This record gives sequence, structure tokens and C-alpha cells, in this order.
Amino acid sequence: MNRAAEVRVVLPQHLRTLARVDSEVLLAVTGTVTQRSLLDALELRYPMLRGTIREHVTHRRRPRVRFFANAEDVSHESPDAPLPNAIASGAEPFMIVGAVSGG
Repeated sequence: MNRAAEVRVVLPQHLRTLARVDSEVLLAVTGTVTQRSLLDALELRYPMLRGTIREHVTHRRRPRVRFFANAEDVSHESPDAPLPNAIASGAEPFMIVGAVSGG
């Protein structure tokens, strides 16, 4: 029997406002914890976030969004690669960050 992992996710302020949450969210992720499984669980629980982090059809990460695990940018890693144990165990949060750009 696959037990769901309790994963912590930190969202940028504008997505917290959209999802109507005040702080990080706790998600139950079944199976291997990957970017894809985590984001699937996030969008299932907070459907208003669909299309804000990933494209609707392709599910590719939006260009100005970055993902961090253990303070490392994992945005360009495979969405099906297992995330570090510290993320999967809930010891550390998975962070979704809006990229800073401009000049």
C-alpha cells in the first residue's frame, strides 16, 4: 500500500492570494515525490492555480517560475525525477518562486 507523503510547499504571495492561503501549504503526495506529482497534487487541491505555474496543455513550467528544493534551483530538472528526501519527508519545503527580471 502506497502511503501518501506530507509535502510542504511555499508559494509566492500572488499565488497564496489566489489560493486563499496565508502561509505554506501541506500536500499529500502518493507514490514517488516528483515535481510532477507534487504539482498535480497542488492543482488538484487548489484548482484555481491551474495554468499559473505550468502551461494548461503541455504542463511545462511557465518561463518566469522557478522551483527550489534544499535551496537549489531544480527548475530545469526532469519533472519526473524524484525530489530530495528532505522535501519528500516534509523536513524542508519545496519552494515555487516567481523569477525576478528587469533592468
